[in-house]
Amino acid sequence: MNFAAGEMISPPEEDWERKAIRCTPSPQDLSILFRGSLRSCKLIVPSIVKTLKCCRTQCWHRGATLPSSTFLIWIPRSTMTFQQRRSRRTIIKDTLAGVSSVVAGTVLSRSSLWADQNAANTQADPKIRGPFPILSTPFTESGEVDYNVLAQEAKFVAWGGCPGMIWPQSGDSVDLLTMDEKMKGMEVLAKTARSLPTSLCLGVQGNDTEEMLAFAEHAEKLEPEAIISRPPDSGKSEQDLRQYWSALAAVAKRPVILQTTGGVAYKGPLPSPELMIELAKEFPHFGYIKEEAGDVLGRMRTSIAAMPPVRRVFSARGGFHWLRESQLGSEGVITERAAYADVLTRIWELQQSGEDPNTLEDVFNKFVQMVKVKPGSLRGANLSIWMKRGVFKNMLSRNYGPGRSIPASPIVSELKLTDEQIAAAEMRFDALRPYLKEVTPDLS
Repeated sequence: MNFAAGEMISPPEEDWERKAIRCTPSPQDLSILFRGSLRSCKLIVPSIVKTLKCCRTQCWHRGATLPSSTFLIWIPRSTMTFQQRRSRRTIIKDTLAGVSSVVAGTVLSRSSLWADQNAANTQADPKIRGPFPILSTPFTESGEVDYNVLAQEAKFVAWGGCPGMIWPQSGDSVDLLTMDEKMKGMEVLAKTARSLPTSLCLGVQGNDTEEMLAFAEHAEKLEPEAIISRPPDSGKSEQDLRQYWSALAAVAKRPVILQTTGGVAYKGPLPSPELMIELAKEFPHFGYIKEEAGDVLGRMRTSIAAMPPVRRVFSARGGFHWLRESQLGSEGVITERAAYADVLTRIWELQQSGEDPNTLEDVFNKFVQMVKVKPGSLRGANLSIWMKRGVFKNMLSRNYGPGRSIPASPIVSELKLTDEQIAAAEMRFDALRPYLKEVTPDLS
C-alpha cells in the first residue's frame, strides 16, 4: 500500500480521521517528539509504527510503504469525550505546529532527545488517569456470572466517557467467584475492550503469590492497558507485601496500580507510603496507587510529594471524598460506581477545566447523595440504577457466609427494596438528570 506525501486518505472506519503530512525528521526523532504530545493519535512513519493512544485499536497499515518524508496521523473521534472536549481540528493544528517546529530545526538535539526518552521511564502513562470505575459483577437467574451483561457494562462505561474501567476488583468479585469465572470474565472484557475507547485494567490478586501470578500471567496474555493488585490474603508483614508485588513486577509488562487495602481475609499491615515509593523507584511500571487506607489524606500527601517516582495517586472510598482529595493532587477515582459513568466523567472534566466550580460542587454533591441511598454497600441500591439504565436484568448478588466468611458454594440472593428506599433512589436519581447523557447507549 503506497501513499503520496500530503495525500488525504479516507479512514477505514467512521470513527477515525487520518491526515498525511510532509516532514523531514527521522522516525526515531518522531517517536520521541510525539511521546507526550499526541496521546490520542497513532503515528505511522517509514520503518516504525508508534502507537500513542487512549483506546485499544488495531494498526491497519503495519508494513505500509510510505514516502520518506511522510507520516500519517490517525485521530479517534470517540476519545474526545474525555479529552477535555478538545476538537479534532485543534489536535491536528497542534500536530502541524509540532511538525513545523521539527522542520524548522527547533527540536532538541539528539542527545537531549535521548535524555527525554530515558526520563520517560519516570513519567506516568497518560492513559492511566481519571475515573476508572470498577464493574459490578452481574448474575443470571441461576446465579452464574452473566458474561453478556458484563460486556454490556463495559460498553456502558465507554459510552459514559470514562477513560478506564476495572474488573475483577471489588471484594465480592474477587472472593466469591471461582478462578475459572474470573479468568473467563477477563477474556470477555479483553475482547470487548478492543473496540472501545476506554482502557481496560484487570485485577490480579490471590491468597498467595502463586495464585496471584496465575491471574497476572493470564492477564498479560490478554494485553490490557493496566493491571491492579491488592495485598495477598495470607500476607502478615510488609516484607510479605514487598515479595508479593516484586514477583508481580517480574511478570507485568504494563502499568500496575497497587491498592492499599486487602480483602476481608487480609489481617496484615497497611502497605506504607514508603513501601509504595520504594517499589515505584525499583519498577518503572509501578508507582500507581489506589489510596484508601488509614490516614488517607496524610498518606496521599506523602505519595504525591514523591512524584516521580510515584506516577499517579487515585482516590477511592466509594468516591465520597474524591473532590477533597483531588484538591490534594489525586488524579482520578477507582470505585464500584460504574452505573454513574457519565456523571463521573462530568465531574472529572469539571475538575480538569477548573472553569465552573459551582457546577462541580453541585454535581458532586448530588452524586454523593445518590450513592448514599440505603441499603448501602457498593452494590446496594446501585443495582436498581443498573436496571433503570438498561444494563442489568436483575438485582441478584452472591453473598459472604457468617462472619464475612467465604462459603463453600455460592449463596445467591435478590435485593428487595422497600417503597421508601425506591422513592429515595428515584428522587436522588432525578436530581442527577441534568448531568446524565441524554442519548441511550447502544450496548449491542
